[in-house]
Amino acid sequence: MEHNFQASRQWERIQNRWITEDAGADLTRLKSDSRNFKLSLWDPATNGVRYLKTLAYNLGMALTPQELARISRTPNREVGGPTTVRCQGETLCLDYLQATFEVGFIESGVDLDGARVLEIGAGYGRTCHMIMSNHDLSGYCIVDLKNTLELSRAYLREVLDESRFKLIDFIEVESLTAASLRSERFDLCINIHSMTEMAPETVRSYLDLIDATCAAFYVKNPVGKYIDKSLDGYLQGEEAVQMALENGPLRQLLDIHDSEAVQAAVPAFVDGYRPGSAWTCAGDGRALPWSYLWQALYKKSRR
Repeated sequence: MEHNFQASRQWERIQNRWITEDAGADLTRLKSDSRNFKLSLWDPATNGVRYLKTLAYNLGMALTPQELARISRTPNREVGGPTTVRCQGETLCLDYLQATFEVGFIESGVDLDGARVLEIGAGYGRTCHMIMSNHDLSGYCIVDLKNTLELSRAYLREVLDESRFKLIDFIEVESLTAASLRSERFDLCINIHSMTEMAPETVRSYLDLIDATCAAFYVKNPVGKYIDKSLDGYLQGEEAVQMALENGPLRQLLDIHDSEAVQAAVPAFVDGYRPGSAWTCAGDGRALPWSYLWQALYKKSRR
């Protein structure tokens, strides 16, 4: 039998284009350029979906039975055409993986059955969807900007049954006044990754509202700001970066991929999102899967 030790057509092409004769001449960028992207890694600039699916898959395979059951009880997750993987018999996307972590953290300190919930900035409504699919609430109130509110209204109408959808009040930010909602009472307020995008004085206004109306507060936001053009090449432009740096209660710069730097910023996070002096932090921790997002649950002392 004649042996064949020749390179395949695929690798002939790679040698001609990427791993060329002078590939070893300069090792400065070896592990972050096309040479290594053909040898060991996939280029993140062109393989974002591959890495997103890998992240979702690894998170999905590590889910506890309780986390998986929470997702399973949340119907119609396919609405909107998410990027998905299939793990342990369930179709999963990164949004609802995060939601089960968020709701699990909340459940550890707040009894949601029969609760009335206020959410400030609900996105398209994933957290509301999961909470209402897993608990019998007495009501849910979403406060948001007009266009985003219309998006969450449309999405939640699509994914929830009529009886649950009717429990939701949608309130436009533009209609809020200093006295708005002050006579209301909520068992829990939720804010996920939006106070960091508000002007500092707006955050303080919301924290005052939470102090006046809520018994518990769950927050998930970055521990600080960062400047790292390698992440997205400042796709939205320098002005967008500068606007982001102006907002939120925590505006110190840090290396968000340095665990010690993130941990050092945690005390300021816990203090910065505390609604008032009567509130204690019942628990806090890293918000998977992100390196720099932290979560905390506060409770108001009864007097």
